[in-house]
Amino acid sequence: MGTMEEKPALGLGSLVSSLRVVYKSGRTKDLSWRRSQLNGLIRLLTEKEEEIFDALHDDLGKHRTESFRDEVGVVVKSIKHTLQNLEKWAAPEKAPTPLVSFPATALVLPEPLGVVLIFSCWNLPLGLALEPLSGALAAGNAVVLKPSELAPATAAFLAANIPRYLDAEAVKVVLGAAEIGQELMEHRWDKVLFTGGARVGRIIMTKAAKYLTPVALELGSKCPCIVDWLDSKRDSQVAVNRIIGAKWSTCAGQACIAIDYILVEEQFAPILIELLKSTLERLFTKPEDMARILNERQFNRLCGLLEDHKVSRSIVHGGDVDPKTLSIEPTILLNPPLDSDVMTEEIFGPLLPIITVKKIEDSIEFVSSRPKPLAIYAFTTSEALKQRIVRETSSGSVTFNDAIVQYGLESIPFGGVGQSGFGQYHGKYSFEMFSHKKAVFRRSFLLEFMFRYPPWNDDSKLALLRHVFRYDYVSLFLALLGLRR
Repeated sequence: MGTMEEKPALGLGSLVSSLRVVYKSGRTKDLSWRRSQLNGLIRLLTEKEEEIFDALHDDLGKHRTESFRDEVGVVVKSIKHTLQNLEKWAAPEKAPTPLVSFPATALVLPEPLGVVLIFSCWNLPLGLALEPLSGALAAGNAVVLKPSELAPATAAFLAANIPRYLDAEAVKVVLGAAEIGQELMEHRWDKVLFTGGARVGRIIMTKAAKYLTPVALELGSKCPCIVDWLDSKRDSQVAVNRIIGAKWSTCAGQACIAIDYILVEEQFAPILIELLKSTLERLFTKPEDMARILNERQFNRLCGLLEDHKVSRSIVHGGDVDPKTLSIEPTILLNPPLDSDVMTEEIFGPLLPIITVKKIEDSIEFVSSRPKPLAIYAFTTSEALKQRIVRETSSGSVTFNDAIVQYGLESIPFGGVGQSGFGQYHGKYSFEMFSHKKAVFRRSFLLEFMFRYPPWNDDSKLALLRHVFRYDYVSLFLALLGLRR
């Protein structure tokens, strides 16, 4: 299988060149080829499910149920949706043409971009590799997948199995550390998708500028969760269940769309905290119910956020850490300093600050005054508050009365805005991300209007052109007959 550090035997330049030969042969454009690759991904995910569970447990300590929910089941569902709709998405779309160009037709034809490069990340190392890969293949591209070296078991699994289930000449997996990723960016690509942090995202964009390579960036952010006063005890409990699920049961909070902090009214905060405590005790009864922190470096980073004495004083639940198992107890903080690292940096772990506001409406200004997040969550029954959140904030997505589940919907796009990234995928949006919409216009020689050409002797041609651009064909027809000037 090789080590994580080795380069392809023929070198990256030869690898890219070989992919271009395959793409230029035209076979990846064929719909039957695309379907075969998508079916191959489904077979991979179903036949190798146990191996996937083992790899994700080795890398992140994920329970098999969490792995199925977040990385296997959701991707299989997405690929099946793509297969059901592929022929429709790939079909030319008719576009209207003006009467003055009659007879003419216009089409928008989706075509593959060519050879694309996908960088996946370590927190969802299987799902965030195969979800975009499925879109790139559905669109008819040749692909290089660069898994994260920080999830070595999953990366090795992908490198070993993708050639067995997919077209090994058109889909390549390149293993290696950061320098391999940088070397990959020295080559010309038709599209690059990077999922990860802003620091590396800037490097990707800088290197992509050499060839004017189009880039899609899926970055992290501090995703806020606005919790309004909920009169119903049941609604409050359901909200807390979903908050906990979106913070601690998805890779221990190591997810770009995990809740980063909560905004709540002062009077409701004590009730919310007690509900969170009691529900955490009920849901997380065993250590294996929650994934572990990725590695010692990330563990020390998270511990460092709590070492600030002003932050540590704000802990109202949890705070225990175990360096031997790289585990951190679900930790709740009440009103840590807004200028502390825990409130200025993306947490990406099981720490949950709660910030109180006088009125829940104040949370809108709090969110809108900060960088645009990947997602905003709000638990409320107030339609007025919902409308204000949608109207007065900007984010990759807004979800009301739930969290993270929007990621699993193929019918809506997933992606960021501003500092949380750009470019959208999932479902048809994945197909479109890796496609070019080619405009095709056809016209006959039947009609020719000379007023579109010089010489510009007087204003008569200008008058005719005015009729054309106003779609005033009656006046144009009369003018051409000399009945109106």
